[in-house]
Amino acid sequence: MDDFGQIALVSIMSHLVCIAVSWWALQAIRLDKLLKPNHVFQARLLYILLAIFIGSSVSNFFLDYLQWSRQLPLIFQ
Repeated sequence: MDDFGQIALVSIMSHLVCIAVSWWALQAIRLDKLLKPNHVFQARLLYILLAIFIGSSVSNFFLDYLQWSRQLPLIFQ
């Protein structure tokens, strides 16, 4: 039962770190060339949504991989 708290903390931290890294990586893309002029708020919102989407996907991949690697020894029992 104590393990659920640790898993929740790792999951939250993983999502936040991956979202921050994806935000940082998205800064290298020049989306302003693709967007309409004078739509600053919409461009920022798009960056935020893309960072959340990419970061959550990457975090879920690593969390699934961690869970599967923890369950792998059960195959030998």
